[in-house]
Amino acid sequence: MRKTLLILALTATLVGCENDEVGDVSLGMFTMKDIKLNHLVDPVVSGVTCHVASVEANLSFSDPSDSAISCRQTGEITPEMLANIDKSTSGEIVFRKSKSIFFKSMKIRRIFDAKNQTLMYLSYSTKETSGSFKHSLSTVPLWGTKAYQSQPQKH
Repeated sequence: MRKTLLILALTATLVGCENDEVGDVSLGMFTMKDIKLNHLVDPVVSGVTCHVASVEANLSFSDPSDSAISCRQTGEITPEMLANIDKSTSGEIVFRKSKSIFFKSMKIRRIFDAKNQTLMYLSYSTKETSGSFKHSLSTVPLWGTKAYQSQPQKH
């Protein structure tokens, strides 16, 4: 019975894992750190794909906080998608990943710049490292999409 429960638990864990890794670059033979390249499709604005590069340390209690993000339009972006996003100035978290057993995580937050009709994706660490909260920004303009709203001309 215990063995069956263990197998079911492991199977459920594996089914829930999504392999979003698209690259893995070793930082050298004498280090246990790699740069992992992952992709993330925005769960609401599915026409946006972000690629995130972050350092991961094997056999370590904490991964470095540095990361880089680049987001692009890879499909259709519709007004219906925009209607379903948080338009507050703090936006909403679209992805998070634990980077430490000490409560450090990397988050990606989507923020809508309505004036410039641009989606901003902010990747950041939730724990201060060397006097700084590490972060990176990428933007996706809505120009040329169905979601773009032409603004009245000012006279």
